[in-house]
Amino acid sequence: MNGYEKQVKELLLKHGYRLVRTGKGSHEIWASEKGVSVTVNHVCKSRHTANSILKAVGIQHRF
Repeated sequence: MNGYEKQVKELLLKHGYRLVRTGKGSHEIWASEKGVSVTVNHVCKSRHTANSILKAVGIQHRF
């Protein structure tokens, strides 16, 4: 794992998201019970990318 991937995944788990499946290339699809889904890249090196993933699902954490 590189960069912010581990931290993003921990926050998603904490907020009730679960890994649904792997996507194309180096991506994973995560979803909540409410049906909200997001794509997480394995090489999330940029804090801007990490913040946009969290913003897309409504988590108010910023790196």
